[in-house]
Amino acid sequence: MLSRKLLRTFGRYKAQFISMIIMIALGIGVFIGFNMEWYSLEKDSEYIFEQSGFADYRIYSEDGFTKEDLESVRSIDGVEDASRFLTVNTSVKDDTDVIAIAVTENSNVSGVYLIEGEPYDETSSDGLWLSDQYAAKNDIHVGDEMTLTYKMLTVTGTVKGLVKASEFLICVPDETQLMPDYHSYGFAYLSPVMLEEIIPAIFRNFIGDSLYYQINVKSAMEKKEFVDAVEAALGKTLLVLSRDENLSYAETQGEIAEGKTMGSVLPVLFLAIAILTMVTTMHRITASEKTQIGTLKALGFRDKKILRHYSSYALVIGLAGSALGIGIGYALGLYIMNPGSAMGTYIDMPKWTLYVPWPCWIILAAMNVFMVLIGFLSVRQMLKGTAADALRPYTPKKMKHLALEETKAFKRLNFGTKWNLRDLLRHKARSAMTLFGIVGCMVLLVGGLGMNDTMQAFMDSFYEEAINYANRVNLDAESITNEEAEKLAREIDGDWSAITNVQMGDKAVGLEIYHITHDYVRFTDEQMQELPLSDTGAYICSRIARDYGLSEGDTLQFSPYGSDVTYTAVVAGIDRSMSESIVMSDSYADSAGIEYTINTIYTNETQIDANDHILNIQTKKAIMDSFDSFLELMTVMVALLVIAAVVLSLVVLYNLGIMSYTERYREMATLKVVGFKDRKIASLLISQNLWLTVLGILIGLPAGIGVLQYLLDALASEYEMKLMLGPATYLVSILLTFLVSLAVGVIVALKNRSIDMVAALKTEE
Repeated sequence: MLSRKLLRTFGRYKAQFISMIIMIALGIGVFIGFNMEWYSLEKDSEYIFEQSGFADYRIYSEDGFTKEDLESVRSIDGVEDASRFLTVNTSVKDDTDVIAIAVTENSNVSGVYLIEGEPYDETSSDGLWLSDQYAAKNDIHVGDEMTLTYKMLTVTGTVKGLVKASEFLICVPDETQLMPDYHSYGFAYLSPVMLEEIIPAIFRNFIGDSLYYQINVKSAMEKKEFVDAVEAALGKTLLVLSRDENLSYAETQGEIAEGKTMGSVLPVLFLAIAILTMVTTMHRITASEKTQIGTLKALGFRDKKILRHYSSYALVIGLAGSALGIGIGYALGLYIMNPGSAMGTYIDMPKWTLYVPWPCWIILAAMNVFMVLIGFLSVRQMLKGTAADALRPYTPKKMKHLALEETKAFKRLNFGTKWNLRDLLRHKARSAMTLFGIVGCMVLLVGGLGMNDTMQAFMDSFYEEAINYANRVNLDAESITNEEAEKLAREIDGDWSAITNVQMGDKAVGLEIYHITHDYVRFTDEQMQELPLSDTGAYICSRIARDYGLSEGDTLQFSPYGSDVTYTAVVAGIDRSMSESIVMSDSYADSAGIEYTINTIYTNETQIDANDHILNIQTKKAIMDSFDSFLELMTVMVALLVIAAVVLSLVVLYNLGIMSYTERYREMATLKVVGFKDRKIASLLISQNLWLTVLGILIGLPAGIGVLQYLLDALASEYEMKLMLGPATYLVSILLTFLVSLAVGVIVALKNRSIDMVAALKTEE
């Protein structure tokens, strides 16, 4: 009997039940999907790090490392394994593509993950193990022959295998390029034997055994302990970077941290709205069912059975919403975490398995228990007293006259305004939930559209304005003198820079020295305004200023790696930078006695003759093309947030609107009896909705800006973005929220045409 009643009750309140299921499904779907994204990335990236032997530390030396140096490092207590490692950028013969060549003497350290072909062979004399992504984009297969050039050297080999590598998990030439472009940039591994064979004898006699400028180490030691041990073992100060300072690892961990933050902000908003609406709706449904509850009690049903029956409503809603939400979550996770997605373009992993953090299942179970508890407490209130008490219809609590109602201002208000004000005060929970839903909609819209504005402003500032050149010419700093570099810069009408890493405290930061006469490179301050280089000091990025407590006028100290020299510079100001760096003019560097080697030229010249000193040429177009995928990802995320905001507000406002209509059914019937037209009653209903909408917009705008600022600080601190909101964001957010609220108000208001005045007024007040 009660099971049939359950179905009939679902049919009677289908709008409320369906809306609650949708809200719970949306909340759980977003919650599962966002948390699945970061956790799956964490597990899948750990897999390739482990399988390819990702190094914990990287030791660099400009003089190279001998086999004796390697053995000295291996003998350090706490070092698990180590390998000499080399990576250089080469060019594909008769093409503009760039291939980063990597060589490891020990495939267990910084090795490769085989996708197709033969395993990496350290003794091969003619084999290349090529990035499978680059191969796919350029139609290269196992068995094909490739020829690469580096300075005067030519490397020709057969593609023995297609691989992925944790060292190139994010395969970009440098930090100025956000997204990989496998059409023009990839990587390939050579064997140590092949490296030995391609080095000319005269060059080998000059450098001896010091071909490798890097030692990669696997060790669980803390960085300070490891650095001290390395310096003691090798007898000199060297540049040592931990895995946290490696681009592939740091950016992947950054994505994971961003996912955790997103998973703790937006899903919480969805779940909060769903659960709070559930509380209000279940209370109103049980209030509407009070007579039915009394009838069951009068027929002899025990309170426990009635409680179980009505609690089962909440259980069915929770389970249905959870099942649908889990499906939505997996679909969202699969959409984000697959090899063909923007994430798959950004991070090159062999494994894309979806995982859900175990706390999510506990939270889901707790949420369903809480919803059952909501249903239980709602019906228990109606069971108080005798069967005769329970049979009486639910009567809202009596409202006392407020002091406001005795004022002259209130008495001068028209009837509709007074009626709506009293209704808002009488039904505070429903009014608060409607307001909360509108505020939530505004937060999502402002956050999504504002992030898009901020990103576009960042792109325009950094890549359209700051990068004012057509080509970036990367020089071989080992073979070119500063005089030769300056001469080449004059020949191609270019500006130049000297970029290197220095040690500041216990961190490695970039030192960038510029000579700007053609306005090819520009800089911006914290307000995104153009910042000319000063000859009286250096500029530091916001992160260095924050981490070291520096401001304009202070002094900072840094040291070149492998040297006991310490340089001091005055802070001329704070700039916004893509990398953690110190920036200064060449004039100031000269006055401060800072030594440097020119390694980059910026020019608009398109016809640049081949030169033994030129490693490769990177075009601005190639950099900008790689951002298309990044912007596509941003556009998709914004679209999802806008759709979610609209669906959420539609469901919440419609559900609460129907609840409001049900609660005021008798009042509207009374108004019809005394002569109010349907249009007038509809205007009363719509006007109250619009009041709450206006208030929700006023609260939601600053709340959305605050949430967006928090997300920028938490998610994009490394890009030093400034919050930017365009007029269109304000206009679209307000109009969408207003139109959704108006549409729901009109739909609900039209229902007053079907009011049965006689039946409504026969009930006891």
